[in-house]
Amino acid sequence: MAKKAAAPRPKRLRVALIGAGGIAGTHMRYYAKMEDVELVALADISEASMAQRAEEYKIADCFTDYREMLEKIRPDAVSVCTPNGLHAPATVAALSAGAHVLVEKPMAMNAREAQAMIGAARKHRRKLVIGFQHRFEPKTQFIKKAVEAGQLGEVVYARVQALRRRGIPNWGVFGRKDLQGGGPLIDIGVHVLEATHYAMGTPRPVAASGGIFTYLGDKRSSVVSQWPNWDYKTYTVEDLAVGQIRFENGAVLHLEASFAAHLEKDVWTFQIMGEKGGATWDPPALFCDDLGHMVNVSPGWLPRDSAADCFAIKMRNFVEHVLHGKPTGAPAEHGLMVQKMLDGIYESAEKGREIRLR
Repeated sequence: MAKKAAAPRPKRLRVALIGAGGIAGTHMRYYAKMEDVELVALADISEASMAQRAEEYKIADCFTDYREMLEKIRPDAVSVCTPNGLHAPATVAALSAGAHVLVEKPMAMNAREAQAMIGAARKHRRKLVIGFQHRFEPKTQFIKKAVEAGQLGEVVYARVQALRRRGIPNWGVFGRKDLQGGGPLIDIGVHVLEATHYAMGTPRPVAASGGIFTYLGDKRSSVVSQWPNWDYKTYTVEDLAVGQIRFENGAVLHLEASFAAHLEKDVWTFQIMGEKGGATWDPPALFCDDLGHMVNVSPGWLPRDSAADCFAIKMRNFVEHVLHGKPTGAPAEHGLMVQKMLDGIYESAEKGREIRLR
């Protein structure tokens, strides 16, 4: 009797990481749980950071030069988990080496870099995905489906808030504009902005205006807070940013983001208003008119366990997009539009006038 042939081994995605800091550790934790992913290499200028990650996840190949890693290892895919200033060069290098890329938010330091990243992906026929996880949140999906179903009618306005009362990071380089491109607007505001823009249907932004203010972060503080003793001497970013975006379809978005602001409590939410109804993200609810009354609709249940872990969904979506051709939930083109909005607010604040976005 002929011996039965063994089943073919499922294809595994060989993943390398550029950057070994905190966000890289998060990526690695999720990758390590996936049977169709193999962590093959790590690159970072800090050998100490790499050693810790390499030991934890049994990674044999570590490099202080990511270009050397890309040349020698030739990974199938790369997670770019560096400070913002390295997002573009590391991504372009990985794409040029033949790897698909998941780059953490924000996409880049500016829209010019983001466009170059998209150009490299197209040139080398590789997949480029942006690390936007909050669009995968059940609350975001709830609102997104309501918008797509026409329950809100034409969306005319959105309010985005990512506000910390006193939450200046006391680690990393989050206070350095030269390495990050900005402060709370580009660091935490981008999270809620991308989810809101996605839920609205990703309209094309055409103009931006805004203001940025620094009044606490560049000074020594003795106030008790969750992250005290940040490096105020190197702090060159804003404490508070506010901005307004106008879209091609006539809708308007207002954004507020802060590391440090005098308000009652931290706020992390968005609100959408349409001609037929409205919605809030936290708490998740819809507001409309029905049966001659103003009606509020709340979901009776939304997933809150590990199945609703938006970061896990983001990571899994990237792997399935690369391995199996599943559509990405966070295409690079969305990242570029978000980047243009961020750029526009910063430029408007600097020049004191509305900026046209191209």
